[in-house]
Amino acid sequence: MKADIAYVQEKFREFNVKMFDGKLPELPISVTNAKSYLGVCLYRTRFKWNGKPEYYDFKLRISRRIDLSQDELDDTIIHEMIHYWIGLFSPADMPGHSPLFRKMMADINQRFGRNIRVSHRLSAEQLEQAIDNRPKKHVVARVVLKDGRTGIKVIPCMERHIRRYRRGMMASGIVSSIEFYQTTDPFFNRFPSSSAFKVYFVDLAEISAHLPDKSEG
Repeated sequence: MKADIAYVQEKFREFNVKMFDGKLPELPISVTNAKSYLGVCLYRTRFKWNGKPEYYDFKLRISRRIDLSQDELDDTIIHEMIHYWIGLFSPADMPGHSPLFRKMMADINQRFGRNIRVSHRLSAEQLEQAIDNRPKKHVVARVVLKDGRTGIKVIPCMERHIRRYRRGMMASGIVSSIEFYQTTDPFFNRFPSSSAFKVYFVDLAEISAHLPDKSEG
């Protein structure tokens, strides 16, 4: 199922009573199309006179991009509610997945039969849903190593990044040749885009089906 505002608001109220003794004030909730998170508890930070941080202006955002099971969606909501509780009542244990967070998570899992985790591992099908399928301009390097392996690297479409990547990889002593391709195929959106000296080894037949016929040299 995919999240909607009414469902998330209903579950927030239900879990607040059941798991947090009704102590969590209602907060702005929004449903987004984000691919970088399933859920996030946002807040602002200010510092008190003694230098200790104070967290306020909390907001809860849940992504509808991924089709989750009901249990996965509910666990995501509860996960973010734990962050919210700690921000309100134990700010010294913010931010991140502190020992207190893990203790509360384990307690809720045990008492209520949940499966909340520090990070959620998506299935292959769910990962595909997270990919941005809009056409974007990419430069793709096809890198052949001296040991015979071939891989690719997506590079920002700027000449300086391309030159830096070519120089660095050829200077490594392990590269036989590099060819560069320009493409807008959404297939390459799944790969990080940078000039870091990396190569991703993937199925060559699949890659060849997505690369243009001619390289940029």
